[in-house]
Amino acid sequence: MNSVKCLKLVTTRSKILHCLIEDSLVAKSTVYRFSTRPGSISNSVKTTAQSKPSSFVGKHAPLILTKSAVARALQLLQMNPKATGLRIGVRTRGCNGLSYTLDFCFEGRQPGDEVVEQDNVRIFIDRRAQLTLLGTEMDYQQDVLSSQFVFNNPNIKGTCGCGESFSV
Repeated sequence: MNSVKCLKLVTTRSKILHCLIEDSLVAKSTVYRFSTRPGSISNSVKTTAQSKPSSFVGKHAPLILTKSAVARALQLLQMNPKATGLRIGVRTRGCNGLSYTLDFCFEGRQPGDEVVEQDNVRIFIDRRAQLTLLGTEMDYQQDVLSSQFVFNNPNIKGTCGCGESFSV
């Protein structure tokens, strides 16, 4: 089973700083570090040791958000009221091919975008990321010391040794 899980998401009031991602197929975890500029969140990737794999739900929807993910997305969007939603994409990067991008979306739907609307949250999926994210469940977990988005993604086949990218 292929799954990706954000083990730790560190945020400030309006910025997502970094996210530790787990990939059960390749027995590695990946840290996505997000640095923000006005209107966007970009990332870099680093591979670390793996912990326990997670399960996958929702094989046919483009992206499924749990109630806790919806609640956190609404909070993030309230911090940036000009945003119409969140945009997820991929870019070519590293030796294994792809890297995720996560941005606040200000311009609305673009040609070819897949839009997931769930409980007043809009997620705009860039056309290049649609097959990569197909069937992914997005959850949000929080404890005393950390908060985290958890992604159960059946499509990731592996990550590169340097941790800069993944393949599908």
